[in-house]
Amino acid sequence: MGRVKLSIATTDYDHFRDFRLGTVQAEGIEHTWSMLGHHEIFARMTFNREWDVSELSFAKFCAQVTRKNADLIGLPVVCSRLFRFSSFYVNKKSKIKSAKDLKGKTIGSPEWAHTAAVYMRGWLNDEHGIGLKDINWVQAGANEAGRIEKVELSLPKGVKLTRIKDKSLSEMVASGEIDCALIARPPDCFRQGHPDVVRLFPDFWEMEEAYFKRTKVWPIMHIIAVQKRVLDENPWIARNLYNAFVEAKRRSVERLMDPAVSRYPVAWLPTYMRKMTDMFGGDTFPYGIEENRPTWEQMLRYSFEQGIAQRHVKPEEIFPKGIMTSVKV
Repeated sequence: MGRVKLSIATTDYDHFRDFRLGTVQAEGIEHTWSMLGHHEIFARMTFNREWDVSELSFAKFCAQVTRKNADLIGLPVVCSRLFRFSSFYVNKKSKIKSAKDLKGKTIGSPEWAHTAAVYMRGWLNDEHGIGLKDINWVQAGANEAGRIEKVELSLPKGVKLTRIKDKSLSEMVASGEIDCALIARPPDCFRQGHPDVVRLFPDFWEMEEAYFKRTKVWPIMHIIAVQKRVLDENPWIARNLYNAFVEAKRRSVERLMDPAVSRYPVAWLPTYMRKMTDMFGGDTFPYGIEENRPTWEQMLRYSFEQGIAQRHVKPEEIFPKGIMTSVKV
């Protein structure tokens, strides 16, 4: 019996690279791997289901996996994870100095199901009492006009969301048309040094370290999704894929920890990695369900509360049954 052929699409992550290039093999699987930009992958997988296995925005995945008779399921593999207190960009003329000053203001994000924004909207509600109804929300492209929402939404009653088709968030926060852009990457106006656009939290690094120590939430941006039909035909594929992703990540981390083999031209990177290993309890980038339970649970709650997920589900419901079965001997 030959190996099962799978199509896979992700962006270029070092922690996937050994699997993609074949140094690490998924037992019984032969893959054709498309390496594309994540916006293209998200759109093509969401609208057309073009691959068997694909990177997906966690928020967009939540919208699709909670549908009735969902045709996607996840692997507890993390493509991308980032803390997001650095993602608030404000116009100084709005006189916003703290999170509480955002109440009643106009905030834009590229999509409502924009994972970075989902985390931070939830944080504003949980920790500052600023609910979804307390903000005038705007949706527009980050640096280009015309970005569209990729998943269906059921916005909570009373939430105000205006879609702008002919302007970008970068333009609007620079002009003061919106007070704040809540966005994963720095908008062009900030990168180009616009005098009126600043980060709301310039001390974001310290905030994020303190937040992790208190909550154990290490925000997950993108995960791996699999079309259910693949596992219906061959249930063993899920764990074999997971094992290969884990081994590829182990090799990536090993390179980062070893100054003799690190491929990145960054001073003190292995020293920093050792510091992060201590901070994160031995694994700087954990995969798995239990290892990430506070983070899975938080996003599943936030995405439901914000009208993205159709049901409030538990982490075990979005992954194949038994995916984390112990195989220790």
